[in-house]
Amino acid sequence: MKPPTPADVLTRDAYESARPELRRRIMVQKDKRRVAVGEHCSVHFECRDTMLYQVHEMLRAENSWDRPGAGEDELEAYGPIVPAEGELSATMMFEYETPEERATVLPALVGIDRHVFLELGGEAPLLARFDRGQIDESKVSSVQYVKWELDAGRRRLLKEDGTVARIRITHPAYTAQAVLSEACRRAIMSDPD
Repeated sequence: MKPPTPADVLTRDAYESARPELRRRIMVQKDKRRVAVGEHCSVHFECRDTMLYQVHEMLRAENSWDRPGAGEDELEAYGPIVPAEGELSATMMFEYETPEERATVLPALVGIDRHVFLELGGEAPLLARFDRGQIDESKVSSVQYVKWELDAGRRRLLKEDGTVARIRITHPAYTAQAVLSEACRRAIMSDPD
């Protein structure tokens, strides 16, 4: 899957005109690609469309269409999250309501990058690859970008109806697992081509 390019970024007027329908379509797509993993974590499988939408929404939120290089800056930030060939890419969010909870829990999640796995069928679990810019030795950001590289056999499994796909988190401070729904598996199955 190729990341979006500057040619894909709409003008402000074109985006505002297209936004209601585009937003509706992307929200449906995002809903199918979301997996709750325990009470405080959600994993959102990303694709080119969701990241291009994010680029447009950031330009809109920051009202930065007219700033030279703004589109390229957003593409540089969000383009790497688009899954490359053979990858699944996700935004993982740890969701706690209060700043006090986040201040306690997020430092306890140090090392989470060694404890997030994707399991497909009976294959060995795959450890997620984390964006090193989101994690350090003293704390963990509540938003993480993760990827899994799938070999040919796992790509085939992902495309087979009924394949059980599971996310498992085994960190001592947060242990949970979730099976992807068939709707989610179908939504992401074309990503790792």
